Amino acid sequence: MLSRADASAGQAATAPLVIVASSGTGGDMQPFIALAQGLQQRGRRVLLLVPGWQEAAAQASRLPYHTFGSAAEGQAMLGDSGLWDERKGWGVIWKGLVPHLGAVRGVVQGLPDGEDCVVLCHPILVPMAALARSARPDLRIVAAYLAPSNVCSSHDLLTTGSLRIPAWVPLAWRQALWRMIHRTMIDPLMLPGLNAARAQHGLPPESHFFAHMLAAPDASLGLFPAWFAAPQADWPPHFVQTGFAGAATHGAAALPPELERFLGEGAPPIVFTPGTGHQHAQRYFSIALDVLRRLGRRGLFMTPHAAQVPQDLPPGVMWQAHAPFAALLPRVAAVVHHGGIGTSADAFRAGIPQLVVPFAYDQFDNGWRVKRLGVGDVLLAKRLSAGRMRRQLARLLAAPEVQLACVEVARRMGQGLQPARLFEQVEAALAAA
Repeated sequence: MLSRADASAGQAATAPLVIVASSGTGGDMQPFIALAQGLQQRGRRVLLLVPGWQEAAAQASRLPYHTFGSAAEGQAMLGDSGLWDERKGWGVIWKGLVPHLGAVRGVVQGLPDGEDCVVLCHPILVPMAALARSARPDLRIVAAYLAPSNVCSSHDLLTTGSLRIPAWVPLAWRQALWRMIHRTMIDPLMLPGLNAARAQHGLPPESHFFAHMLAAPDASLGLFPAWFAAPQADWPPHFVQTGFAGAATHGAAALPPELERFLGEGAPPIVFTPGTGHQHAQRYFSIALDVLRRLGRRGLFMTPHAAQVPQDLPPGVMWQAHAPFAALLPRVAAVVHHGGIGTSADAFRAGIPQLVVPFAYDQFDNGWRVKRLGVGDVLLAKRLSAGRMRRQLARLLAAPEVQLACVEVARRMGQGLQPARLFEQVEAALAAA
């Protein structure tokens, strides 16, 4: 009779290879690396597929990986100020992906004959994975949604970009708004490159980009809890909600010694970050420094791009390129951030107020969900000023109801799915696909 260990080893040897594919900045990459690491720890065979400019993150994960594109292409994208424009951003991202739409297909073709595999990918890479079906028609695809806005629900539509959608707007109007956005803004931008790539491999053209992105997967995961975004009638079929996936692990989550010293020298600081990929935030940090002076508070500026941080920071303000938020945020007074889903989740877990300053993508929707929970507020990047930021931060830091809401949300985070249960749901989705 086989022992349990022998049986597990046999299952791992015969289980399909999981190709975990993602693209984007740190907030997009780290949850997928964390999923790949967790699956590997559970005995699954995994292979990362990442853009070339994120190779360092793949190397740090100690997982097998392939890359597509070059570091120079990634830097050109990050250097484009349109990347953080709510109207231009999707075009900048898609322009960088179009030359590499065959990346998943190339990986699949390179596998041994008969090797079973399934693709677990970021939604923006679903068209790339679907293109691989020209080489392997039975390829199974699971999309993992980091944030609810990417599911394009008309029922729970809080905002389209910086335009706030009031709750009283009828469903038919919301649906018409989505159709107009796709017809006039999304499809003309995305479909030409996608359909040219599909034609090269004998696949029929697609007429609606997001419809294709939502329908092509065999199963979909929502990596956010129901209290953050409740299930909706127009979500894709075979959709499973788990919880926030967390960040990848690259060793112990210890704070740098100089940061430890800074935290111990005075009152908890306010953290400011526009996101790891943002290279055009000089004005953001200049305003943040002015706000800290007006409030008489200490601050911590988080960005790997030091050139955008004001020079000669006063003693009560510190710059850091990186720090593990899981260890840092429980020790700060509040966080001002771009609305990235990972930063939002870390702040929920830490039980601290958030001021969300969204620039593009899902950041607007995430921000309004933060506000709806009572733990933060929204200040649109295009309306950013020192006066507005100071007033909103002062209110968040002083309001007892905000502190109570932060405690309640932190409690919910603590009662969320344990990692083992989350990965059981991920594996169930992979198997169902």
